[in-house]
Amino acid sequence: MSRTTVALLAALEALIVAAIGLGICLVPIAILWAAQYQLGADFTVVWRSAADIWLVGHGVNLTVSLDPQTVAQLGLPAAGTPFQLTIALLGLAVLTAGLGVRTGMRAAETGQRLVGAASALLTFAVIATLVVLTAGAPMVQPSIWQGIVLPPFVYGIGIAAGLGFAALRGTTDEEAALRSVEGRGGEAGVGRAEDGGGAVLSLLRTRTRVIPEALADGAVAALRAGSAATAIVIGLAALVLALLIFGNYGAIIGLYEQLQTGVAGGVALTVGQLAILPNLVVWMASWLIGPGFAIGTGSAVSPLGTALGPLPGLPLFGVIPPGGYAFGLVGVVVPILAGFVCGVLLRARPGAHRIDGVRSIALTALGMGAVAGIELGLLAWWSSGALGPGRLHDVGPNPWLVGALAAAEVAVAAAIGLAVSGRGAFGRVASGRGRR
Repeated sequence: MSRTTVALLAALEALIVAAIGLGICLVPIAILWAAQYQLGADFTVVWRSAADIWLVGHGVNLTVSLDPQTVAQLGLPAAGTPFQLTIALLGLAVLTAGLGVRTGMRAAETGQRLVGAASALLTFAVIATLVVLTAGAPMVQPSIWQGIVLPPFVYGIGIAAGLGFAALRGTTDEEAALRSVEGRGGEAGVGRAEDGGGAVLSLLRTRTRVIPEALADGAVAALRAGSAATAIVIGLAALVLALLIFGNYGAIIGLYEQLQTGVAGGVALTVGQLAILPNLVVWMASWLIGPGFAIGTGSAVSPLGTALGPLPGLPLFGVIPPGGYAFGLVGVVVPILAGFVCGVLLRARPGAHRIDGVRSIALTALGMGAVAGIELGLLAWWSSGALGPGRLHDVGPNPWLVGALAAAEVAVAAAIGLAVSGRGAFGRVASGRGRR
């Protein structure tokens, strides 16, 4: 496939990715526009609203300036001065990054991965620039430079992950093929291989390393195990949130009825809540880790206690009981269990004999904790921000506390898992898996 064809196909895919995200924002507002205003209002207002939501979903800050009449209707004196909306609707960011992974993997399959990735990223950047330049309004102004930079950045993260997954899969297949060649003929068979496998294997064996092999292997192991611990914490947080939504379904429906949004408004409100649902998952993960989160300055939702003020009118906030969750500090078991399980599984991998001795175990556990802490801290930072004026300027978890406590909990539990898996029943399981 020629470079021009790859570039055009990648640009088309980037256009489709942007259209999907913008369409998800535009369709509910357009339905509301048709139902409430009978197509009488200016459609540019609909487009600007959808563009603002799409930009916020990728982390772009909005500056809101309300007129005195609107401030009086809302009953929020603090809204009289311009304020910012800085909280990202992570549902849209996750969608863009996920589709970016698909773009990266497709670009890797063409053999022109850099051309495909660059074309897709450049096209998405052009679209983001057009969106942010047409999204401004007297009352709501997005940050121009953030609108140009952040959406392509999110899409680029997905593309890089897709390229990495494709490279990892190719490396795994190549190693399997080389092992097969080596098994058929040993060193002699490798030397006679017609497909060049012997030359590649020889190169892999004779290449020099700038970084010591043991250090490189330990860093990769810590990265994988720490990321796995993060995935376990986020996955269990999503499960807990789903159970809370089902358990508080009546309270959520009651809040819907109090808002009296109608069918079209209810659909738009539901889509908006789906966009903020990943934020709530990260907030629940921060609760399980220990620091919890805030919904307004001076409020706190944590295992140690819950203190709430007036909440924004989102029905999903009905999952937060005024007196806190009954399971309390039991939730802290989740990150500890994640670190322990990942430590055990890491020791069960082939080549885990290198993780032996107090120093090696301690360094590996610290690396796992650092990776998990950085990842969970970044997620906490990305999910928090300002949701409105006044006390709503502070919404979400404290990323520094989340990262520090997650790193400590995962590191200690991982050290225990690495230590006990080398002996007793865990050691027998590990050695058995290693032989297989």
